[in-house]
Amino acid sequence: MADEKKVTTSFTISSETNKQNNNVRNSSTEQGSDESQRATWDNGLQFLMSCIAMSVGFGNIWRFPFVAYENGGGAFLIPYIIVLIIIGRPFYYMEMCIGQFTSRATGQAYRAIGPMFEGIAYAQLIGTICVQTYYCCLMAISLFYMVNSFTSNLPWSYCRDEWNQSLVEQGLECVASTSRTAASNSSLSSSELYYKWEVLKEVSQIYDGIGIPDWKLTLCLLFSWIACFVVSNNGVKSSGKFSYFLALFPYVIMFVILIRGVTLEGSATGLLYFIQPQWDKLLGADVWYAAVTQCFFSLNVGFGSIVMYSSYNSFDHPVNRDALIVTTIDTFTSLLSGATIFGILGNLANEMGVEVSDVISTGGSGIAFISYPEAIAKFDQVPWLFAILFFLMLWVLGVGSLVALQSTFNSIVLDAYPNLKTSYVSGATAIIMFLVGLVYVTPGGQFILTLVDFFGGTFVIFIAAVLEIVVLMWVYGATNFCDDVEYMTKSKVSIYWKWMWGFVTPTVTILIFVYFVATITEVTYGSYTYPRSALICGWMIVAVSCIAIIFMALKPVFKNRKLGFPEMFIESCRSTKWKPDSSKATMEWIQFKQAKKEEREKKNQSWIKQKLAFLAGK
Repeated sequence: MADEKKVTTSFTISSETNKQNNNVRNSSTEQGSDESQRATWDNGLQFLMSCIAMSVGFGNIWRFPFVAYENGGGAFLIPYIIVLIIIGRPFYYMEMCIGQFTSRATGQAYRAIGPMFEGIAYAQLIGTICVQTYYCCLMAISLFYMVNSFTSNLPWSYCRDEWNQSLVEQGLECVASTSRTAASNSSLSSSELYYKWEVLKEVSQIYDGIGIPDWKLTLCLLFSWIACFVVSNNGVKSSGKFSYFLALFPYVIMFVILIRGVTLEGSATGLLYFIQPQWDKLLGADVWYAAVTQCFFSLNVGFGSIVMYSSYNSFDHPVNRDALIVTTIDTFTSLLSGATIFGILGNLANEMGVEVSDVISTGGSGIAFISYPEAIAKFDQVPWLFAILFFLMLWVLGVGSLVALQSTFNSIVLDAYPNLKTSYVSGATAIIMFLVGLVYVTPGGQFILTLVDFFGGTFVIFIAAVLEIVVLMWVYGATNFCDDVEYMTKSKVSIYWKWMWGFVTPTVTILIFVYFVATITEVTYGSYTYPRSALICGWMIVAVSCIAIIFMALKPVFKNRKLGFPEMFIESCRSTKWKPDSSKATMEWIQFKQAKKEEREKKNQSWIKQKLAFLAGK
């Protein structure tokens, strides 16, 4: 009897009681008038194309090849694929299910799980805002390079006279990117100098300020945000139509560059360097952490964008199929870009008579704006054409990802204020993000970008992701969630998803986060150490996100304070608003859940036996 009482109590806290079911019936009737107001994709293919355009971006093109190179080459693929299986894919499918089941963006979706958990959405929003402001800056730089590639003499391929004085003062010399000799410790390539001195106009420190925005990059930034607004101005009704181009066009260019890259002399050496495993690297925790961060960054999980896009699906859309397709294509694209870049770097090493490692001057954005332009400058035939194609591809990939990030912001606002016009909200957020983004096109912009990326784009998103999966799987309950997914997809949830959601993914995510916090070091930009005021600003981003989570958690607790302890916390965790958007689907779901509850009660199992049966797929 004690076990039976325990099971009943557990179910009551995390799902609908009979009394709550009546509330759901009443609220679903009220909600019926809103069902037709929320936009949906014109067809399922638009959703799939939008997810591909969102997930495939800068992280695949320049981040993955360099991270793989730094962490064991081909051996890195092993932890990356394992992480994809136990964290990336379960997270992606989970977020798709959250959005499609509730037909709401993160703000209302997390509130539906429990009033205490709405703050997770606002933490994600802060991280998303941080990322989209600097993401468009990278698009602006890509556009700047593309525009300046319309010349037979690429502007980064030669040394400029105006650089001489600064080079002499620093004891350096410039080596033209068209040269077949490698740069030494006392020299810099013209590609690197062009990027830092002509494009960024980068300063050596920011103790006395970051300077004013560069007018050329400002125009590129403005054009990029205008393009984003054009795509997203009418929500999914407009972005869905652009999704085909945004998802497919980059692959046309990617395959053209791949064919060119792998047919160059020496490309095989570069490819071998990329895939040759260094097995000793697998024993280091850093490699596994790098695989997790790459997976999060590449798939876009934890930002709320996946929840937002899937919230515009029809309730019976085969979201399980799309999750598998998108995560597979994302991994394939990373491998494809790695083969392309290292094939070209192999040719560059062959031409210069050095090792492949000697031509990789930097990682991150440097791969795109230093190493790759330098390699293109050495092409014997139409280097300007390949430069235009490459930077056009980067810019289009950026648009697809940026539209998703901006739409996440827009959807939270529109769900809270449904009477607002979508185009007005999209225009307002674009203007705000453009103005904030001006910080990144200043001479000190890259210093700020690195700082914001670490605190806002990594730390905050990591916190929100941990809370998201713990709350959904261990508070609402993996059993309840799998029942909901089974009802929505009309198919049994496999034992793989049950194990991942119920135990493996939350546990591993927590362990990785603990490792991240335990090994955290002071943020630097290259060898530059930030002033204390800059680091305080970075930590304030994290603090504001945590305050939002805590405040939104305490708000319903305070409202229910008259219930006393612990009822005021239990009531604040109740998922009374977690239900399908459709009135008909809600009523059928209530009956389905009730049948599941009665089926489990008949077995009269203890809590432990119930969990073991769940993991066993019974």
